[in-house]
Amino acid sequence: MDRLALKRGGQVLAPSILTVGNMACGFYALLAVQRQQFVSAATAILVGMVFDALDGRIARLVHGESSFGIEFDSLSDFLTFGIAPAHMMYAFILKDYGVFGYPIAFLYAMCGGLRLARFNAVAHDSGGSKTHFTGLPIPGGAGFLASFVLLYQMIEEGRPGHTWKFIMDQIPALYGLMPAMVLVVAFLMISTIPYPAFKQPSVLRPRSIRILLAMVIAAMIIFIFPQNAVFVIFLIYLLLGPVGWVVRRTRGLLRSGPSAA
Repeated sequence: MDRLALKRGGQVLAPSILTVGNMACGFYALLAVQRQQFVSAATAILVGMVFDALDGRIARLVHGESSFGIEFDSLSDFLTFGIAPAHMMYAFILKDYGVFGYPIAFLYAMCGGLRLARFNAVAHDSGGSKTHFTGLPIPGGAGFLASFVLLYQMIEEGRPGHTWKFIMDQIPALYGLMPAMVLVVAFLMISTIPYPAFKQPSVLRPRSIRILLAMVIAAMIIFIFPQNAVFVIFLIYLLLGPVGWVVRRTRGLLRSGPSAA
């Protein structure tokens, strides 16, 4: 019995160590923002996403899923992807908007907490879907904001490096829209718009030479243009939900149109 308990404890501990890494990244991001080191803060948030992605996979690999793991993971996510990005965006941009800056930052953090609370409730009740998330996942919103900060800081510091000119030309305009974008991200997190989960093992298994080649090309692009590629990836994922919702609604209206007539 003791041996079984020890084995179970080890199975729960393995993913929890990675969750601690995620939490450490969030705490470091807060400290970096206090020192006005926004590149370090944004990088820490993105590194936290790596820990967050790994802890779930490790938990499933070693059969270490538990109610404790779900709650601990959500607490870490709220710090790294809720509080830290809200604090970063307030210090980076939103503070310049006077009395409106604080409510916008708080709304993002609050919606992130609501998003995680809903996810936990569904996970405890039914386990949730393996194919999609309900609403934008909080790491997706945080990744979009963090990758934007990295790009804008490159412009501010005059170090464009290897970049896509078209993307970099849009960043100053996006800077002016960022308060609205923070609100959009907050709304998407608490929405019921489905987002792909990419949890299935088959997603990572190339089924043809073309898919394998596409994965290699994507990896090369990320390696050569890391900041641009990461921002575009998060932007595309952010838009997947609303665009998919519009497409489904349009198809539904087109199908029901002739029959209604």
